[in-house]
Amino acid sequence: MKKFMMMVCMLAATAMYAQDVDKAKVQSQANAAKSAQGELKKVDTGEKLWKFSGVTGLNAAATGLVNWAAGGNNNVNGVVFGRMRLLYHKGKLAWDSNADMEYGLSYIDQPKDKSQKSSDKLNLSSKLGYEFSKGWYATALAGISTQFALGRSYNGLDDKNPVISKFMAPAYTDLSVGIDWKPNDIFSVYMSPIAGRFTTVLVSEGTNDKYDYLYPVANGGLEQTLKEKYAVWKYDANNQKDYSLNTRAELGFSLKGAINYTLKDLKVMTTLGLYTPYSWDKKEIGRNGHNRPLYRDNNRRFGNFDVDWDVALSYQFLKCLQATLSTSLRYYNGVMIDKAGYSCERVQFKSVLGVGLGYSF
Repeated sequence: MKKFMMMVCMLAATAMYAQDVDKAKVQSQANAAKSAQGELKKVDTGEKLWKFSGVTGLNAAATGLVNWAAGGNNNVNGVVFGRMRLLYHKGKLAWDSNADMEYGLSYIDQPKDKSQKSSDKLNLSSKLGYEFSKGWYATALAGISTQFALGRSYNGLDDKNPVISKFMAPAYTDLSVGIDWKPNDIFSVYMSPIAGRFTTVLVSEGTNDKYDYLYPVANGGLEQTLKEKYAVWKYDANNQKDYSLNTRAELGFSLKGAINYTLKDLKVMTTLGLYTPYSWDKKEIGRNGHNRPLYRDNNRRFGNFDVDWDVALSYQFLKCLQATLSTSLRYYNGVMIDKAGYSCERVQFKSVLGVGLGYSF
């Protein structure tokens, strides 16, 4: 009997000890799980609704000459730029906005044309899309391209330099709806069969009067000169040019592609835009000085594409220094550029290479 009672007591003590051990183990596991849950909440997965990226900086150079036998002039050049992107993505909704800005000046130690504009660009665009299939968005797009300040064709005549552009003269505004393919945040292709393009030349009455000595108001002034240059006019019933409108409105087809890529300290940003209007009025109304036919549509017809291609490369080094290369290629039908006494549509190209202060984000 004593042995039996001793065995019962030992079994009871063992059970109580095991119960205490199990409670301690369970409590320890619960505390560990609670701690892990708290730490998990602190982890940033990188999936943010808003993403802001871009590059901005200032490139500058100066040349000083003293008794320099090879010739030349003292000069200072500077270009300030900013290229930014704001992306919002939540569920099936995506909103992508871009700003590409650049302005440069040169000061040259010479009798005339000391200060000259070397670069000027203001491009803004925004598109809002709804994802209807993986990577495919029904999208509405709006964008405008113009410049900040007055542009001149410098010829060494100081205030007699021809005025060739100004803010909103020209300005290209695009409004469209279409399909946007965005497999990721780096690459996108947008296609729109319903694309409106508005080419605008706005010259105030005061500005027209100010440059009357170069462009007599009696002959249409600077306003008509710029409208002629950027093809903001139409033919009337007598096949004469009508400059009464400030905007040429067109409906056409648009295709746009964009790449925004960052690899460590290297950032690549490029956009390509193609546009062709649906208009077609190939009625011959005369001949130009080279005996080539002139048509009512002024080459603004379906199949003749306007081209806008911008590329920007930047490399960040030593934290605050940056090397940049930006190029812009343009080709617009109806915009005549004179060269060697012959006016026609020509490829326009500009490049800016510089090293200076910069910041990528």
